[in-house]
Amino acid sequence: MFEKILIANRGEIACRVIRTCRKLGIKTAVIYSEADKDCLHVKLADEAYPIGPPEPEKSYLRIDKIIDVAKACDAEAVHPGYGFLAERADFAKACEKEGIKFIGPTSETLEKLKNKTEARRLMEKAGIEIIPGSENSVENFEDARCVAKEIGFPVLVKATYGGGGRGLRVAKNEEELKKIFEIAKEEAKTAFGKPEIYIEKYLEKPRHVEFQILADEHGNIVHLGERECSIQRRYQKLLEETPSPALNEELREKMGEVAIKAAKACGYTNAGTIEFLLKDGKFYFLEVNKRIQVEHLITELVTGIDLVEQQIRIAGREKLGIKQKTVSRKGWAMNCRINCEDPKRNFLPSPGRITRHRLPVAEWIRVDTHLYEGYKVPYYYDPLIAKVAVIGKDRKEVIKRMKYALENYVIEGVPTTIPFHLSLLENQNFLEGNYYVGLVEKI
Repeated sequence: MFEKILIANRGEIACRVIRTCRKLGIKTAVIYSEADKDCLHVKLADEAYPIGPPEPEKSYLRIDKIIDVAKACDAEAVHPGYGFLAERADFAKACEKEGIKFIGPTSETLEKLKNKTEARRLMEKAGIEIIPGSENSVENFEDARCVAKEIGFPVLVKATYGGGGRGLRVAKNEEELKKIFEIAKEEAKTAFGKPEIYIEKYLEKPRHVEFQILADEHGNIVHLGERECSIQRRYQKLLEETPSPALNEELREKMGEVAIKAAKACGYTNAGTIEFLLKDGKFYFLEVNKRIQVEHLITELVTGIDLVEQQIRIAGREKLGIKQKTVSRKGWAMNCRINCEDPKRNFLPSPGRITRHRLPVAEWIRVDTHLYEGYKVPYYYDPLIAKVAVIGKDRKEVIKRMKYALENYVIEGVPTTIPFHLSLLENQNFLEGNYYVGLVEKI
């Protein structure tokens, strides 16, 4: 077991990792930008080190500075959280070079999976069904047109090195494809540093279902069941639940087996998710998310397994103490992502000072947050300020409990997406479990 871990992140996820480290008796060091000097993770950690100006590219994305801090504070391992450098092969490689354990997949695996077309080829070679699309990145409009003609419109234009629901555009016909082609390349270059894009068949009204996997460095892999992630806005997840209302036991078992097969195909280690699109009873590989997920807490609620602890133990070369046949899932759980955004102003990010903060209290409620009264939410980072999760015996009870939790969660000083979530919980399609990616835009 490690004696000290550096958490190369901020806010809610940094606080979450600190909690497990305390439980395991591991000292924690954190980094913080000038905008985060009063952030809760700085107050909770054993040690805190300034990393630079507020802008991410000058602080949380500075690999050289983070490695310097890790060496200076004698951290044996680095936990990247999610976002920022969590899926960057060059960061994992920099850690490996200095003899610091990166708590996540190897740099080799991260390198292999960062190119979406390579990942698709890898899965296809392993016999896993992928969504029809281009084999490689498309260089020009004519190539894109030929692929689109072959697979049929509508198509999705995607950034080859994209992720997190960004770098996606839909073209319903050739005219639209021509219109967005160069724009998509420019967006990919701006967001991900590379202009490469590829074409994929656009599935209308699919479900987005992901499987949580754990893989140790001794060849053992298990999945902990699925999470339903179809409630999204502009491909950004807003609410997740487990189990998925769309799966029966037969389909769940089959998808779980394919998730493990996918993890083996790319030599995956540590925690991650294999993501699928589900339509008309058929499922297709979408991507591998190579980190702890924002929504990991609902899997923890139904399994009783601390995923961050498993990450740390796997990184410490321990064997998985979990067998597939012993994974037990009890009840139903749901998570709402609370963002510092104004639903009345088209979800405009609205940072500011928290004047009042009261958590909802019940044994079946879990809130992961870094908020406190007087804290000023900075505008430089992701607007996620809290995650509210509940567990119950079935979906009906969970929806009722989530309403209670949201109605009793007091955040004043900034607008939040709590009203949006409450209205979503009244939507008939959602209540029936009959929803899909794209429903939110129609509400």
